[in-house]
Amino acid sequence: MADALRLEGVVKDFGPAARVLHGVDMSVGAGEVVSLMGPSGSGKSTLLNLAGLLDRPTSGRVVIDGVDTSSLDDAGLTQLRGLKLGFIFQFHHLLPAFTSLENVLLPSWGQHGAPAPGARERATALLRDVGLGERIDYMATQLSGGQAQRVAVARALVHQPALVLADEPTGNLDTESSAEVLALMRRFNRELGTAFLVVTHDPRIAARCDRSLEIVDGKMRPEGPTGGVA
Repeated sequence: MADALRLEGVVKDFGPAARVLHGVDMSVGAGEVVSLMGPSGSGKSTLLNLAGLLDRPTSGRVVIDGVDTSSLDDAGLTQLRGLKLGFIFQFHHLLPAFTSLENVLLPSWGQHGAPAPGARERATALLRDVGLGERIDYMATQLSGGQAQRVAVARALVHQPALVLADEPTGNLDTESSAEVLALMRRFNRELGTAFLVVTHDPRIAARCDRSLEIVDGKMRPEGPTGGVA
């Protein structure tokens, strides 16, 4: 089975004297949960943008679920992103004028111009799975921070991506809500086989992933296993 994400010799320059990534090699296996840590300015955000097909490397390859993205044009990258990737951010980025259900359906609308067949049923089931069955028709502004982030988890999963990129997904939550969101991610990882790359500053989050990666000054450090606690 192909890796959900593989970076091979990835270099990223921003101008002739501003190299941010220095030949990065890394992978996230299918169905794996991997944390990515590193100090501010280490290249985490740049790496995440490349993995999310929001930017292109200066050199090297980004492979998503077996697809080498090097030869894809912008339209091809957009299509692959919509099919294979989900995103969870530190701030949930829900649309305030939309209900919970409508926010979860956004990836399907963006990809197809209307909810794909079965998307509404999957979105409803996911909202129930994340404990928001009674808030399906609530506006985003009526949700607590933890509830809104659970909607964001459901939104990332509704189109059944191979990989979810989670950028500090618990960084704006209290301890209890953080634990709930992380437990949901691990649950869907087990039940759906979805891979996750989790950018975090919190070693407690990293300890609950299958592996932990660290990037410093644009270079990957040797990795080691973590506890992988469910």
